Formats: sequence, C-alpha cells, structure tokens
Amino acid sequence: MTSPTPDAVDTDLLIIGAGPTGLYAAYYAGFRGHRVAVVDSLPELGGQITAMYPEKQILDVAGFPSIKGRDLVEGLVSQAGTARPTYLLDRTASTLAQDDDGVTVGLDDGTTVRAGAVIITAGIGKFSPRPLPAQADWLGRGLAFFVPSFVPYAGKDVVIVGGGDSAFDWAVHLEPVARSVTLVHRRDAFRAHERTVQQVRDSSVEIVTKAEVTAINGGATVESVDITVDGVTTTRPAQAIVAALGFIADLGPMQQWGLEVLKRHIVVDPSMQTNLPRVFAAGDITEYPGKVRLIAVGFGEAATAVNNATVAMDPSAKVFPGHSSEA
Repeated sequence: MTSPTPDAVDTDLLIIGAGPTGLYAAYYAGFRGHRVAVVDSLPELGGQITAMYPEKQILDVAGFPSIKGRDLVEGLVSQAGTARPTYLLDRTASTLAQDDDGVTVGLDDGTTVRAGAVIITAGIGKFSPRPLPAQADWLGRGLAFFVPSFVPYAGKDVVIVGGGDSAFDWAVHLEPVARSVTLVHRRDAFRAHERTVQQVRDSSVEIVTKAEVTAINGGATVESVDITVDGVTTTRPAQAIVAALGFIADLGPMQQWGLEVLKRHIVVDPSMQTNLPRVFAAGDITEYPGKVRLIAVGFGEAATAVNNATVAMDPSAKVFPGHSSEA
C-alpha cells in the first residue's frame, strides 16, 4: 500500500471511494492489467463499514452465510492488493477536468491525478451523522454515533435512539454484552429489516415507541436519560447512548463536475458510464431503473465499470476479457 505526498500521480484507472465496491474495482482493474489509484476522504480503507459497522454481521454477500464487516474489508483489501494500487487516503477529490486522452482529478491536498478513466464508488458521498436534539456536549462522554467495538459497552445500561437498520443491528449485538439495552424511537413503525426487528422483539431489549430522549444527565460522563412518551417523562439509568438517527450526506465537490445527478445519486447507463466521457460509477452512489443498493450488486457493477472503462481507454480492447478461471 502506498500513499504518496502531494505531487502528481499518473495511472490508468482512478477509483474514487475505498469502500467494498471501490476495493473490488481496484482488484478487477489489476485483473485487466491496469495501473490503479484509489482516493478516499476517510483515513482508512473500507468506507462506511470500517467507520461505522466493523462488528456487524453482513448476511447478503455471496459465498458467506454471515461475515463480520471487518473480516469482509480485510479480505477485500487483500484481494485488491494483488493490483498493487496507489492509495490516496484522507483526501477528497475536488476538481475534474477532461481532454481527449483522459481525466485529471485534483485532490484537496494539492495532489493531481492523471488517469485514463475514473470510476466513482463513493457510496453515499461525504456523510455526517444526524444530531440527537438532547446531545448538547455529551459526544465522547457516553454518547456515540457509531459502535466500532462492543467492548466499551460491557456491563452498561445502553440506550439506542433510532428505528433503522443501524439501531436494530446494534441492539442485537449489544444485548448479550450490556447490562440492559433500551431502544427508543419516535414512531411505532420501523425502517429496519423485518427479520432484525423480530430478533430484537424476541430478545431482552426493551423497545419504547412514540418516545424521545429529551435530556441527558450526568457529570463527567452520562449517568441517565429522560425519555418522554405522550408528555410523560421518566428518568432511567444509562451510561451509554447510541444516536442512530441516520446521516446527512452529499456529493461534496463532485456536484460541481457536471454529472447528471438524481436525488444525490449519479445517473449511469447499463455500462455504468455517467453522462461524462471516461467517467464511470458503481455501487450505492449510482442510479438507474431497477437499482438495488446491496454490496453484492456493487461488486457486479464494479466489474462492469472496469470492463467498459477499459474499452473507453482502448477501443481495440474487448469488454469481456473471459473468466478468471480460464486464465
């Protein structure tokens, strides 16, 4: 793994986004014989999985009935390593310029990357968690937005706020670790997967609906929370609070590149090409009729993007190179 200092980088394919789809695209670029560079605004590989869900069990990746997030990323990094990619981490792709021979992308640290083609695999783009109204200055003092490790929650009373997949996933995994887990949601309907919701209902987790956390109490760290239901407020012990209220995401500087965008997603055709020549996209950031946002789908889109980018760089090349098992 290399991470050059600000300068000029010359490569065949530049991949913007180092999550699962981007890592697989890096591997496949190597399979097609390309030099490849990968840029990501996060300091570590793995995208959202590394930042937010390293302990989560992922159930919809082909070949793995269940695999922990960090293990999936580790395998993808190892696979991508066969392409000997140049990693440009903790940097944001800021500008894009095109000419007849390729694409030039400027990063926010002054690095310039010259590539034959670009594949955008940036997931939901740059993201920040939605704040908990009662959070005040409790972040890092018992309040967290992500659960990268379950160890700090052992033996604690934990309150999780939210009704989506993250809230329910963390409830499932923290239930056997914590002293108690309470899930608070402002509605009595949930956005989480039905199977996970049922797992939580069947566990010792207490679900409190039509409710809000209206105050966080304590000294140096969180000691309790006030939960209000139908105007009635009760106080209960809590040494840890997880605010799983979703994220505010945007495409950042990419919004100024002239890409066709629909509801924060980049529109692509069946070859995964955007409306800009030599610029492709894959994974959750893409939009087209029938789009399904799964890691498994992103892997296929990455291969499609790399193969079609190959032809964009060299019209004499074939889109389909043959199966890897035939090599």
